[in-house]
Order: sequence, then C-alpha cells, then structure tokens
Amino acid sequence: MYARIIVDITHEKLDRVFEYSIPSDLEGMLKVGTEVLVPFGRGNKETRGYIVGFSKICEFDPEKVKSISGICEDGIDITARLVALAAWMKEHYGGTMIQALKTVLPIKKKERVKEKRYVRRTVSKEEGERYLEQFLGQHQQARARLMAALLDDEVIAYELLKRKLNITKTVVDALKERGLLTIETEQEFRNPIRATAQEQNTVPLIYTEEQQNAIHCFCRDYEAGIKGTYLVHGVTGSGKTEVYIEMIRKVVEDGKQAIVLIPEIALTYQTVMRFYRKFGERVSILNSRMSAGERFDQMERAKKGELDVMIGPRSALFTPFPALGLIVIDEEHEGTYKSEQTPRYHARETAEARAALEGASVVLGSATPSLESYYRAEKGEYKLLTLQNRATRQKLPETEIVDLREELRKGNRSILSERLHELMEDRLRRREQSILFLNRRGYAGFLACRSCGYVVKCPHCDISLSSHRNGKLVCHYCGYETQMIHACPECGSVHIGAFRAGTQQIEELVKREFPEARVLRMDMDTTKTKDGHEKILSAFANEEADILIGTQMIVKGHDFPKVTLVGILAADMSLYTDDYRAGERTFQLLVQAAGRAGRGELAGNVVIQTYSPEHYSIVDAAKQDYEQFYKEEMKYRSLMGYPPAEQLMAVLLSSEDELLLERGCRYLKEYMQMLLKKQKKEEIRMEIIGPASPYVGKVNDVYRRIIYVKSETEGALIEVKDQAEAYIEINEGYRKIRIQFDLNPMGVF
Repeated sequence: MYARIIVDITHEKLDRVFEYSIPSDLEGMLKVGTEVLVPFGRGNKETRGYIVGFSKICEFDPEKVKSISGICEDGIDITARLVALAAWMKEHYGGTMIQALKTVLPIKKKERVKEKRYVRRTVSKEEGERYLEQFLGQHQQARARLMAALLDDEVIAYELLKRKLNITKTVVDALKERGLLTIETEQEFRNPIRATAQEQNTVPLIYTEEQQNAIHCFCRDYEAGIKGTYLVHGVTGSGKTEVYIEMIRKVVEDGKQAIVLIPEIALTYQTVMRFYRKFGERVSILNSRMSAGERFDQMERAKKGELDVMIGPRSALFTPFPALGLIVIDEEHEGTYKSEQTPRYHARETAEARAALEGASVVLGSATPSLESYYRAEKGEYKLLTLQNRATRQKLPETEIVDLREELRKGNRSILSERLHELMEDRLRRREQSILFLNRRGYAGFLACRSCGYVVKCPHCDISLSSHRNGKLVCHYCGYETQMIHACPECGSVHIGAFRAGTQQIEELVKREFPEARVLRMDMDTTKTKDGHEKILSAFANEEADILIGTQMIVKGHDFPKVTLVGILAADMSLYTDDYRAGERTFQLLVQAAGRAGRGELAGNVVIQTYSPEHYSIVDAAKQDYEQFYKEEMKYRSLMGYPPAEQLMAVLLSSEDELLLERGCRYLKEYMQMLLKKQKKEEIRMEIIGPASPYVGKVNDVYRRIIYVKSETEGALIEVKDQAEAYIEINEGYRKIRIQFDLNPMGVF
C-alpha cells in the first residue's frame, strides 16, 4: 500500500504529490489528512507532509520509493472533508495545494497546553481535624494552614496555595506522601469571551410574523432532510440576528454545530453577547486580536465537540467541527469575505462547497444582498426569505436627496448643505444625536464637475477614468489613456477635479459651525489603538457626544437609539470609481448608513448629498428599494458583460523586471487567445481584455499588470485557468513573475 503525500516545502511553486510506502507498523493508522514525517530530497531531510490519498499501485519503481517515517505527534489532525475542501479551493481559485492547505489549516503547530492543578483532601473531616491539632502542637504552621484550608474547601486550586496561603511545594508533597491529599490536573482552555452572570440572563423574544415564517421555513426543510442555501433579505433593523439564532438552535438541538461568519469590523462585543446569552459557554469566537494559544484552544474545543457555535471572520469557516450542520454568513455582501491572498477564495462560495461535503445548510443574510446572491435566488438556486419590516415596528427614516450642484449655484461652497445644516441645528436643540458619514470607499482620483456633475469615463468600458500623477487619465480595465483635462467637456466649467475633503476637515468645520456641539471622529487615525473602536462607540452610545463623524466603519452593525439624523456627505464618491461594482457598493453603503437613523422610539431623517441626484443607485437607496436597484444594475451588467450576467477572471501579474513582465503578459495573452479559438469551436463566447496597468502600476519596485477574461460560464474560465497554470509551470521565464488568478474579483488590482 502506498500513500500520496503533499510535502510542505518552502518553494510553493513546486506543487507535486509524492508517493511513499506505508510501513507495516503504520498500516490501518493512517487516513486522508493525517500529518506525517517523511524523508525528503537527496539528503532525506525529515519533512512534514499531508496524506491526500492512497494507492495499491506505485507509479514509480517500487525499489526507489521511500517509506513514511512516522505520524506527527504534535500536529493537528485534519479531516478528509477539510482536505477535500482544500482540493476544491485549489481547483476553483488556482494556486498550489500547499497554499490551499495553509488556508484551511491556519494553525499548524500545537501550542503549549494550559493546565490547571488542584489539591484534593483524601481523609474525612474528623480525621483532618485530628491532623490539624497535631500540626499545631508540633508548631508546623504551614502544614496547619494547608489542612485548615482543606477542611474549609475539599478542593483548592494549586495556584491559590502559593499566592494566598504562602504554601510551598515541599509542604504539599509532605502531606501527599502521608496520603492526606492528592494533586489533580485538568486541561484549561483559554476562553476569549468574558461574561458576567447578569449578561447570561435571557429575555424571551416576541418574533414578528415575517421572522416566524423564515424560521419555520428553515426548520421544516431541516426536519425533512433538505440542506440548501437560504438568502435572508431583511431591511436594516428587521431582526435578522434573532432569525439566525433560532435556526442555529434547531441545528444544535439535533447534535450538530454551527459557524457564524461576520465581517471583522462588525465583530463587536454586543454581537457576540447575543449568541452567548443563548448558547452560554458552548459559543466561542475567532478573530485577529486573539493570541495563538487562544486560537489553538478554540480549535481544540471545536474538534472535541465542546463547542456548538463558532463566530468569526472568514477564517472561522475552517473550524474543524466534527458534525457541522449550519454556516451563517451575516452581511454577506461585504467585500471582506473575499481573500486577497492566494487562493483568492470567497467565503460564500467556499461555505457552499464545505456544506455540500458535510451535508450542512448555508444561510446568507443582508439588507443589501450582493447581486450574485440575489441573482441565484431569482434563478431558484437559493431560497429567498424576506423581512420587509423592522422588528420594532418602527418606520424607516425619511430620506431627502440634496443636489450639490444647486448648492454651488446658490453660493454655498461648504460640504454641509443648507438643509443638513438646518436639521443638525434642530437635533442639537432637541438633544438628539446625529451621524455624518463621509463616503470615501473606493477613492481613486476620478474627475467630476461640481457645476454639472459630469464624470470623465472610458469610451470603451463605461468605467470612470482615474487620474495618475503623470498627468494622464487611465482606464484600469482596458488600458485606455488620455491627457488630463482642466475644463468640463460638458459645460465648460473650471470647477472640475477630485473631491479633497476628509473626516478631519469636516470635524473642524462642524466645530466652527456648531461650537456648542460635542463632536467625535471615527476613522483610521482615531482607532489605531486596540480598543479604539469600542471607546468611541461606547462614548457615543452613552450620549457623551452629539455628533459622530466617520467613514464606512460607523455605518454597519451599530444601534444608537438616540440617533435621529444621518447626513451622507458626497454620496457619489464611490459611484464613479474604476470598478464595475461601483453602483452596487454605493447603494449598499447608502442603505446601510441610512439604516442607522430612527432605530429607537424617535423618528429618523436622512440627508443624501450628491452631484448625481438622478443616478438610480442614489434614487433607489433613498427609497430603500432594493428590487428596483437590482433591475437597473442588472441591465448595466448584462449590457457590459459583467458578473453575475457573465463571469470574469482577473489574472494578476507582478515582477521586479518590467521588460520580463511585459513579455510574460504578451505570451500569456497569446496562449489564452489560442485557447479561446478552441472554445469558440465549442460555441462558448469568451473575451480577453488587457494587459492593462492597475491604479498603482508599481509598488516597492515591483511592476504590476492585469489581464481580464470574460465568459458566459465559470467552468470555461476554470478550464482556461487550469491550462494557463500548466503553461506557466513548464515555462521557466515565468519563474520570476508572480501570477494570481482571481475569479469574479471584488475590486481592481
């Protein structure tokens, strides 16, 4: 019998499976996923590897095949299902098997096990009292203190003896030898969740009819053995989290476990506590702030079946649960669910793949679902569960759109419109709170006219051109270039350029306009410290400030009952970026921001300031009309051939040698064009765009280029990727070029 093993070597481009014979003493002990030690290379250096399969027939000369040395005792066992998931990721997203395994197995080495020791009295209370008198009579004060403590408590933590009673190891050992006590040891897991008894109290919830219908639909399917994917589309404040909790409760009652994925920014204490109050000690978290020891402990607890629910960002998807029953992805539209490292996987697709391997269900939730998810729900691939009303029965806020072009005509050059200024004054008088949101996501130097709203676009891609420092306007999709312009081609105004306001400038302006107001600012500068986010949000929640100014980090996952006004400044900053998802991202941000207003008993107002008041993303966001936005955006995606109407693959190339990079791009494009001719014969329409320069063409002396491939089917793109990878592997010229494949990228390179 032979084992097929992938060796974890430093040269990641070497992605080979090696064959090793199985020694007789290890027969029956090995399985797919077992981490083993093998002799590797000419020097037979002992190296770690993972078993990815078995074979009765050896493909090589059996006499030359080396034997497995042993099993890694300090490694972490991985299941066959997780190895299969890694194989799926390699096939789907490219890269090497090693890279996929490293993603699926983020913890490789066993951390030091934390143990807790206890001292237990082994004699009766009466006998113990006799020994206490004996120790006191012999002036053995330390022994007397120890026995007196054990008479009060039969079991005492060892560390307390040293810290509080000043008892030495010698004294403990002396009583142990006389048979008066024993020392017991148990493994102690580091728990990243801290909760008080009061926090664990549960209050019965009364669910709305919509919530009940969503819960009932999932539970009915689960009982019938139907394991599908569900899309919970609920407006902001509709109680999606409560629906998730009930779905998880159903799965946990069946003896299964659940994973809850949330964006890192939303991994707040309040969010976690909602699950903790329901599931207690059997819920845990994973995040980047935890130590390696804490992460290791949570993985160990999960493997042993001591946890029911794991909450965390996309890396929590690989929690080694023995009986996974449900994966929940909250705010599924968030870009953070897409990995920026090879393999460039998306948590949504990977969750579906894992669920299929493990016989689990997937629940996606958002007030503004990604077009990909809603498209699949329309096609019937996902089951759509809708929550159209807020759980508190509170009305959605009234939303107004302010045309900044009109403000300019009236002589108002301030970032605050007259209407927003008026409402802010009103809220200060009423002692209510306001949020000012600056939409800076995707800020990439696009040019817009402040007089008429005209945006300079690529004539070939319907994507805004980006201004480069070399005085050129560039399209990052097709490479089109033109000279910088200094007057608007539409109206002739000289008021054309990039928006230059930041949160700091807005804070200074607000303090000048409203000197009596208490102002907080939340951005990258004010949240650098570990607990920077929580301090600012807690202060605002405790009504220590009247106005909160910030970027997108303030608009998601936060509930402030006293906030009755949200002002969205420069709503179109993300609308004309060089990204085909610009309209979708703008709509999502605006809806999420507007959703912060009027969540308590008080009614809310939202003011959206824009130079493009007629754009459907802004009009539909003001109405909170997702269905209408979806129809309009899909027209654009279908016309231009962008996902989900068609499939897109980005090939990202980078090298320190610019000439080598250009040559590599040219040869790779020619090879893919040859593949396309073959595809055309099979009546599969495909298109190659580029190579083009990304927005930043050079970083740290490394040049970057990008090639896009469009196709009607994802399978055709994967086939091109597989053949391109094989072509790259056999051509030495690509050894100095880093190449990544990205299916349906979330942004430009």
